[in-house]
Amino acid sequence: MPMDFHADKPIYQQIVDYAFANILSELWRGGERVPSVRDLAALMSVNSHTALKAYDYLQARGIISMRRGMGYYLADDARTRVEAERRHEFLTVTAPEFFRQMRLLGLTLDDLDTGIQ
Repeated sequence: MPMDFHADKPIYQQIVDYAFANILSELWRGGERVPSVRDLAALMSVNSHTALKAYDYLQARGIISMRRGMGYYLADDARTRVEAERRHEFLTVTAPEFFRQMRLLGLTLDDLDTGIQ
C-alpha cells in the first residue's frame, strides 16, 4: 500500500518514520532481515534512491546493517536505538513546541487534565 506522504517532511524521513513504527510495534524485530531497497521502494511507491536514502539514514544510526549478498538486517538492539532517537526528538523538538503553544494560548497543565474528555 503506497504511503500518504505529507509535504512538510522529506519523503525519505517519512519512510524512516515508517521503519521506526514497524520496529516499535515489533513488526520488524531485532536481528531480522528487512525489505530490500527495491521492495521497500515498490511498497512505498517511491524511487529506489529515496528508499536507499532512508536506509542510509538508518544504517548511519546503527539501526540496520548491510550483510554482503544477503541484504539489510535490523541490529539486535534496533528497538532500543529507535526509542532513544524518538525520546531525543520528543524532548528537543516536540515538547518545546508543545509548551510554547501552551504558553501562547495561556493553557496550564491543569487545563490539559480537564480539557481532555
